[in-house]
Amino acid sequence: MDYINLLIDFGKAYGTKIFSALVILVAGYFIGRWISKAFDNNLSKRQLEPPVRILLVRIVHIIIILFALLLAIQNIGIEIMPLIAGLGIAGVGIGFATQGVLSNAVAGLTIIFSRPYRVGEYIELLGVYGEVVSIELFSTTLIHADRSLIIIPNRKIVGEILHNYGSIRQCDLSVHVAFSTDIKRAVTVITEVLKDNNLVLQDPAPLVGITTLADSSIQIAVRPWVAVQDYVTVQSGIYQEILNRFASSQIVIPFPQQEIRIVGNAN
Repeated sequence: MDYINLLIDFGKAYGTKIFSALVILVAGYFIGRWISKAFDNNLSKRQLEPPVRILLVRIVHIIIILFALLLAIQNIGIEIMPLIAGLGIAGVGIGFATQGVLSNAVAGLTIIFSRPYRVGEYIELLGVYGEVVSIELFSTTLIHADRSLIIIPNRKIVGEILHNYGSIRQCDLSVHVAFSTDIKRAVTVITEVLKDNNLVLQDPAPLVGITTLADSSIQIAVRPWVAVQDYVTVQSGIYQEILNRFASSQIVIPFPQQEIRIVGNAN
C-alpha cells in the first residue's frame, strides 16, 4: 500500500509536468523533422554534395531535439542552467582538443555557402591544382591530370588566394612556321584542325593569330577552349594533327638557324 500511495502522490505532484514534458518532446521531434525537411529542400537548390547536405540536415534536427529536451527538463522542475554551464565547460575542453577538426568544419561551411568553386571546376591554390571532385565538410578533394588525388583541409583554403579556371580552360599552344610561309594559309589550316576536333569548344571561339616574329620563324598562337577534363588530351591531339596537315600542305616548320659571317682576311 505504501508503494501505491507513493506512486499516487508522485502522480499528483509530477504527473501533469511529466505529461507536458512528453508533449514537448514529441512536438519537438515533429517540428524538427518539418524544419529539417524544409532546410534539406533549400540545400538541394544549392546543389550541395549529398553527404554534406545530409550531415547539415541532421545537425539541425539534433539541435532542435536538444532544445526541446531542455524545455522538457525545465518543465519538470529541474534547473537547466547548471546543466548548460556544465555542457559549456565540457564544450570548451572538447573545442581545445578538436581545434583542427572544428576549424576545418567552420571553413567547410564557409566554402559550402560562399561557393568559391564547385565540383567539376579546375582550381589552383597553395601551389597545387586540379579538378574539384568533391567538397566535404572537412576537406576538398582535387584530381590531378595524372589521376592522383589531392586532399586539402578546408582550413588551408579559406583566406588563401584561389585561382578558379571554371569548368573550361584555354589551351596556350604555339606553332612556328618559316618566313616564306603563306600565313593566311597556315592560319586557315590550324583553324580547320580546331573545327574538326570534337573536343574543342566553338563557344568561346578559338583564337589563332601571329604573336611573335622570331629570329628564324613566325610564331602563331593557338588558343582553343576545352573542357577541364580534356585539357591534356586535346593539346596532344591538336599538335599531332597540325603536324599532319602542315606536311600535306607543304607548310614548313623551320629549325633554329644562325648565320655566321667571317669578316676580314681569311688567312
